[in-house]
Amino acid sequence: NVVHRDIKPENCLIGADGELKLADFGWSVHAPRNRRQTMCGTPDYLPPEMISGGVHGKEVDYWAIGVFCYELLTGGPPFESRETNERYNKIKSLSYRFPSHCLIIEPSKRLPAHQVLDSPWIKEHVFPNARSSRTQRKTTRKTAAK
Repeated sequence: NVVHRDIKPENCLIGADGELKLADFGWSVHAPRNRRQTMCGTPDYLPPEMISGGVHGKEVDYWAIGVFCYELLTGGPPFESRETNERYNKIKSLSYRFPSHCLIIEPSKRLPAHQVLDSPWIKEHVFPNARSSRTQRKTTRKTAAK
């Protein structure tokens, strides 16, 4: 029930065995329920509910993962703008169909991280030779534990 609230490439590290590690937990909170209202994080990665001043929970991280993946695939964030208000308007008005529905305006409809790994797009492009992403995750966990 920890919400990171600032997932972005700069806060992701690659370990010696190739495992992905999150860093910078300065905005992280324990949030068993959607009740946080602090606007925090990096502007290009903020979800609509945070910009609108609504309550938020773990779904803000799902949104950030979608933005992160979009940026990795295209070389730039999906809502980039010189003006903060313009950026926020883009975020509040757009839904992208990223490979597993991470960038959806409605927080409850965003795909959780464990389901992202089982999406057809991820299976095709990230784990093309694995029997399943579940098998790949088990292998990755075993490797990381060594």
